[in-house]
Amino acid sequence: MIDETPFDEKSFLRSLTHRPGVYLMLNARHKVIYVGKARDLKKRVSSYFHRTQESPKTVAMMQQVARVEVTVANTEAEALILEYSLIKRHKPRYNVLLRDDKSYPYIYASTDARFPRLKFHRGPRRGKGRYFGPYPSTRAVRTTLKELEKLFLIRNCTDSFFSNRTRPCLQYQIKRCTAPCVGLISEQQYRDDIDAAVHFLEGRNKAVVDTFVARMEDAAKSQDYEQAARFRDQIARLKEIEARQLVKRTDNRDLDILGFASNGAIHCVTILFIRNGTLIGSRDHFPRLAGETDRQRILNAFVAQYYLGRDAPAEIIIELDIDDSELLQQALTERVGHKVVIRSRVRGDRARWLAMARTNAQQGLTLKAASNATIQRQFEALAESLGLEETPQRLECFDVSHTSGEATVASCVVFNTAGPMKSDYRRFNLSPAAAGDDYGAMREALRRRYERVRKGEVPMPDVLFVDGGKGQLAEAMTVLDELELGWMTVIAVAKGRARRPGAERLFRPGDDKPLELSADSPALLLIQQVRDEAHRFAITGHRQRRAKARTSSRLEEIPGLGPKKRRELLRQFGGLQGVMGAGVDDLVEVRGIGRALAETIYNDLHLDKQ
Repeated sequence: MIDETPFDEKSFLRSLTHRPGVYLMLNARHKVIYVGKARDLKKRVSSYFHRTQESPKTVAMMQQVARVEVTVANTEAEALILEYSLIKRHKPRYNVLLRDDKSYPYIYASTDARFPRLKFHRGPRRGKGRYFGPYPSTRAVRTTLKELEKLFLIRNCTDSFFSNRTRPCLQYQIKRCTAPCVGLISEQQYRDDIDAAVHFLEGRNKAVVDTFVARMEDAAKSQDYEQAARFRDQIARLKEIEARQLVKRTDNRDLDILGFASNGAIHCVTILFIRNGTLIGSRDHFPRLAGETDRQRILNAFVAQYYLGRDAPAEIIIELDIDDSELLQQALTERVGHKVVIRSRVRGDRARWLAMARTNAQQGLTLKAASNATIQRQFEALAESLGLEETPQRLECFDVSHTSGEATVASCVVFNTAGPMKSDYRRFNLSPAAAGDDYGAMREALRRRYERVRKGEVPMPDVLFVDGGKGQLAEAMTVLDELELGWMTVIAVAKGRARRPGAERLFRPGDDKPLELSADSPALLLIQQVRDEAHRFAITGHRQRRAKARTSSRLEEIPGLGPKKRRELLRQFGGLQGVMGAGVDDLVEVRGIGRALAETIYNDLHLDKQ
């Protein structure tokens, strides 16, 4: 419930406490536009109202502030963590916002298993075993795993595949595995190999080489020359890998090196990942914010948001001193369970890495700016092709995906002049009434979306695209007219002859003939990109929903029917089909099933047939 009491600025500031906490700035629509942390709430919040603001961003923000809310914290460190949580939740316009992408990938070693395996892992690290990373990209993980398979001949198959083998698979034939599944290597020998792989991932390359040398000599002494040759080849391959790892350190600590570059409109933070003394790659981040150009403030917000959301390494190297670095070090140390140090004044190797990070950030900024310029030209060409008075700033596109009416999902993707706005993407799980009916599905999705747009909960797009032809366009216009939004620019994107890219036809309300753009038109290339992204997002959601439906039982949805009773039903009737074919009297015969529950089961399973 929204409090409609007018905001009394003077009374509010007088009543503020001097304790630490978090403050939220809200606009007239009660939307959070800024979240801040304060050591002294009274002094910090009062400064916004009593001091002449120098920052254009702050001036623009204060013109929109209609209300301020505060949350008092016990300590400043607690306020820092609360600030991070609130920024992540509300995504305020005037805070530095990080792209909410997938978690970083790791390599997982199931060391507790009898014959462990190494595999790609992303997500919570709850399994028993060892995790190595994070790696900057999926490609880095898969490249490393491929090297490990060649070097240590560790299995990469799933446990179910491994336990059901009766003869060696292709991996053994191409010398990527020693076939522990069929006993061609002893458990101890395989354990030696997995230990060597773990040492390699820990950066202890010299120890691995020494172990291989000793094993090669032992094999030669026992005249097992084939095994000795295998160890010799492994040593040579390991030396080759070492030669490619040009950036090395004298110690094996984990570090992140942050470089920064900005052209005033775009900001790039590049992170170099150094794990166990080896540079394993880098990743560029482009924080989004409104009007802020102070590099120190941008870096300060980036470091706090980025590392409070994931595990931090032992050392973070950054080119500028940031506010509250000691406080942030304390919070990160408590969070990850080991000491975390943030440094800006560095020499030697660290200074060279910092220069490398800056160079990479500048390159990332250049590429991003070039990409944005291309997208801007595409938006301008779109405005010209559609006869719009102004260049559009926000595009939305809808698509529907299903399999013979099953698990129907609609997608809404959003693009602006910087590219896809993935945080604004939405999926709609559609009702059974729309199953198999593309028009009905499009109608339901559009109504659910644009009811929120009309209420001001979601920004209004400048152009709405729907995947389809005249039928989808008619449905879209019917929904928008009902919501009094019929004035919007709506385009239906129909596939061309033989579904060939470049031959798309664009249908507009009131036009008898479709608009056909040339295959190399920048506007058409943008439309294709938006349409294809909507299709990808819809089909991914459909597959997820269909897989979920097929891995769950309809019995799980029946109230009062617990796991034991479900198991007994399936056992007595030989599966779900048998249960569905049973009558109420048959169900009552099952232990634990009373007549009332039997009638509930029967009615729920036959509801769609009535």
